[in-house]
Amino acid sequence: MLLRVHVDARGLPVQIEVASSSGSRELDRAASNAVRRWRFRPATQGGEPVSGVVNVPVTFNSGR
Repeated sequence: MLLRVHVDARGLPVQIEVASSSGSRELDRAASNAVRRWRFRPATQGGEPVSGVVNVPVTFNSGR
């Protein structure tokens, strides 16, 4: 699956969109909730942090 994450200048995810679903609403929700707790290194422009968008691929593994 692929999440599109809008990150503010502080590195906080402010909006998360499912760009490509896993096929399971529960897995999509679990991945979005996990990424919501992440902190990112914000993009910079002219040496100053700025908001940006990053695509985050998520792979699920059954653990076997």
